[in-house]
Amino acid sequence: MSTNSTRKEQRKLRLSSVTREVRELLQHHRRTLAAGFALMIVNRAASFVLPASSKLLIDDVLEEGNAELLLPLAAAVALATLVQAGSSFGLSQVVSVAGQRAIADMRRRVQAHVLRMPTSYFDQTKSGILLTRVMEDANGIRNLIGTGIIQLVGGLLTASVALIILSWLNWQMTAAALVLLIGFSGIMFYGFRRLRPIFRERYEITSQVTGRLGEALAGVRTLKVYTAEKREERIFARGVFRLLRNIASTITGTSLVTAASTLIVGAIAVVIMVMGGRAILDGTMTLGDLVMYIFVVGIMAAPLVQIAGIGTQITDAFAGLDRIRDLLELPTENDDELARAPAGELRGTVAFDQVGFEYEADTPVLEDVSFEAPAGSTTALVGPSGSGKSTMASLVLGFAAPQRGRVLVDGRDLAGIRLSDYRSHIGVVLQDNFLFDGTIRDNIAFSKPRATDREVREAARIANADEFIEGFDLGYETIVGERGVKLSGGQRQRVAIARAILADPRILVLDEATSSLDSESEALIRDGLRALRRGRTTFVIAHRLSTIVSADQILVLEKGRVVESGRHTELRWAGGLYQRLYEMQYRVEMDAFVNPGEEIPDPDAFSRRVPDSPSAGGRRSPPP
Repeated sequence: MSTNSTRKEQRKLRLSSVTREVRELLQHHRRTLAAGFALMIVNRAASFVLPASSKLLIDDVLEEGNAELLLPLAAAVALATLVQAGSSFGLSQVVSVAGQRAIADMRRRVQAHVLRMPTSYFDQTKSGILLTRVMEDANGIRNLIGTGIIQLVGGLLTASVALIILSWLNWQMTAAALVLLIGFSGIMFYGFRRLRPIFRERYEITSQVTGRLGEALAGVRTLKVYTAEKREERIFARGVFRLLRNIASTITGTSLVTAASTLIVGAIAVVIMVMGGRAILDGTMTLGDLVMYIFVVGIMAAPLVQIAGIGTQITDAFAGLDRIRDLLELPTENDDELARAPAGELRGTVAFDQVGFEYEADTPVLEDVSFEAPAGSTTALVGPSGSGKSTMASLVLGFAAPQRGRVLVDGRDLAGIRLSDYRSHIGVVLQDNFLFDGTIRDNIAFSKPRATDREVREAARIANADEFIEGFDLGYETIVGERGVKLSGGQRQRVAIARAILADPRILVLDEATSSLDSESEALIRDGLRALRRGRTTFVIAHRLSTIVSADQILVLEKGRVVESGRHTELRWAGGLYQRLYEMQYRVEMDAFVNPGEEIPDPDAFSRRVPDSPSAGGRRSPPP
């Protein structure tokens, strides 16, 4: 199959799915739309009272002298005006509110779907794009459920009724006007077809610009350190001007359609002037007929001009729904949840059975990895960067699934367990933990929203966080700021440890939880981590080998394979990769304590000189 035919088939499928989405929306809001259509019909019917009254006023009151008709005609026009005003107000209240409710429902639906996407999707998609999908793409629905589609149908209905009346008044003049209107319809159809892909591109550009802006704001400190403000201004400016060019194209297209409608209206006015004048002179039309004809033409022309803008808005809505449908059709982690078994109570034994994993085809990250972590034990993962440590942690957390082999939990294949159930037994502490912009209490209780104040405070005490929290004026009600920016690194870590303690997980993942901290903060956090690890199956990823000497087993990874395993004392003298990593790190650490030209002592001498060194066990402090 050729590329063009494939694209046409994909496009056809997308259009059919969008059409299905529109049908579902219309079906769901059918009662509101029915009420809106009823109000619209009343409104448009009332709009024909004035033209009809004008004919009677001129032909019967002014020319025939029937003065008794004057007040009834005026009352009819006043009543029709009140009906129009009331129905317009009711239409906006009923339909516009329904449109906003539909937008809210769609945003909720898209957000719920996005949060259930696998983590690999977020690794490949900018947050700004997702924000646009959730917040902006749904806006166009108001033109389908709100006043847009009502005005479109109302405009077409009004134009049709007006056309019948105009044909009754003078069919020759109306036939000439109809030819012009058919040409106008062709222009609108062509214009909308050309505008739709431009609108789709606009949202893609907006997503990219928003995403870049979000990155710049999130990384503003890094940006300032490297004086990259001007560079970022240029990148943002290019995106903004690209968006400007796109908007200019849509404005040009919309303006051309509107200009064409204006030309058509002007041409119809010329036809009325010439043919209507001759009809009056010939006696085939009265002056009242001509005035009514002009009024009705105005009633027909106004919605036709309006249709140009509404059609563009509905085109915009279809483009937004197209993008939303693309997103909603992506598979989530929960698609097969019902087919999986509940997790139940877990002991916490985790095993890898010949696990293989790759992010890209033919580029293995893990190969034939097998081990068992008994319940309550601590397993350390060490190795050079890129050896697969974080990937193993992702497999334990259920963020990824192995392409080969199995991850077993209590002897059960993780692929057959409901992820939501399984993750309720998991806790994690990362190198850079995410805190939400709220109170310290809210962030600790994030893992257990219904936790009591006593439970929150106890978790904070175990994590050694109560000391600094109670030092704040507002204590646990202190606002931490976006990403916890108002707390130090050590304070953020201790809040994250308290959050994990409160969750009371059976399986715990510690990913470089202390590597970026100062010695004082590290000592406090290690105490909290020891309390957190107690009785839990723990996986520790660490570059600082001094932090894992007490692990029950250490897995040494290299190029996606477990090349060594054992306890620290076994691996320390085995002559393998672990010993090389240990000695390399030891020499790097020694550089901070040995004067230039001084001979580097052996580890035992270093232990005597620095009693709290890794070799001696405990916390290291520099020599006097």
